[in-house]
Amino acid sequence: MRPVIGITPDVGQSNARPGRPATAQYELKQAYADAVLAAGGLPIVLPYSEDASAPQEALDLCDGLVITGGAFDIPAELYGAQAGARMGPLKPGRTAFEQRVLRAALAADVPVLGVCGGMQLLAVELGGTLFQDIRDEVPGALDHEQRNDPREPGHKARIVAGSELASVVGKSEIEVNSTHHQAVKDAGRARICAIAPDQIVEAIELPDQFALGVQWHPELLAGSEHLALYRALVDRARR
Repeated sequence: MRPVIGITPDVGQSNARPGRPATAQYELKQAYADAVLAAGGLPIVLPYSEDASAPQEALDLCDGLVITGGAFDIPAELYGAQAGARMGPLKPGRTAFEQRVLRAALAADVPVLGVCGGMQLLAVELGGTLFQDIRDEVPGALDHEQRNDPREPGHKARIVAGSELASVVGKSEIEVNSTHHQAVKDAGRARICAIAPDQIVEAIELPDQFALGVQWHPELLAGSEHLALYRALVDRARR
């Protein structure tokens, strides 16, 4: 039996056309599901609900969890800050559901992989904070919204020796893509396990359970070290 890996989707709207108004729809890049399948898991999409019991009931179906990214920001009040002028769009319904299902997964020791914005949410849930806009707050930072295809690397990341991430990818440095304007400022209870050349945090992890967040999108990149992140999630979900 393949371990069941729950994946949180994005929310958007269908295209309007004559006689067919736009309607809300879930959106998920196929690469997430393909990576879970390639790693030996069975992906399922977790629909959002305002029902208080829905996150736990969704998690009860899963052996592991992927919190995905998206073109939106985490509300500043969740990490005790005021929203600045460069804050992007918010999706409060999505964030509220993801926060509750993530909290349930951490409490139940269900393995978690947070990708891009999913890593940022993991950091916030663990008591961390965010840079609301890298270019505005980090002088001399790289351009973390790369102009080239995200299926290609944008910069390197140094893996911290002795970390869980180092044992997963088997390398001290890897090439990553970069599609974000916010970043982890303080990792809270998590420990930092990968850093970009400009010292922007690229990955975090919990030392006592499998809760790993990466700022890049490994599902879009070729290379065994990137699929290894999904393999590690699926392998832990088998236990």
